[in-house]
Amino acid sequence: MKVILIKDVKGVGRVHEEVAVADGYALNFLIPKKFAIPATPVAMKESELRRNQSIDRSLIDAALTVQNIATLAEAHIVIKMKANEKGHLYDAVGANEILEAVKEQAHIDLPIDTIRLEKPIKALGTFDVPVSAAETFGKFSITIEAE
Repeated sequence: MKVILIKDVKGVGRVHEEVAVADGYALNFLIPKKFAIPATPVAMKESELRRNQSIDRSLIDAALTVQNIATLAEAHIVIKMKANEKGHLYDAVGANEILEAVKEQAHIDLPIDTIRLEKPIKALGTFDVPVSAAETFGKFSITIEAE
């Protein structure tokens, strides 16, 4: 039976793909769980339209992310954290904290997978944070100060 997937299904296919599966698998699992719909001509046209819209949306999102990375390269973000007298932080600064500070100070919303920290930052000072999206790579500076 041919079905059009509504959600990604491991081992079967990705969203908006038309796949051939066993009748029992489609009727007893995929369709009742809302993972797929039967591949009728109307559903195939709608799926093609949604696939094209999703591709267009992802291209726009990628372009916006590249633009945000370029804008962020000129910005300088300051994060205030509690630290001891030796300059060691009580709590590490990870990608989530950096993204919150970027959103708050630079008003730029980035996906979390664009931040490429090797390990969380655990000291006061100025650090370069590498970022990447698709084929675009960049970095921006953050300063971690004591509260």
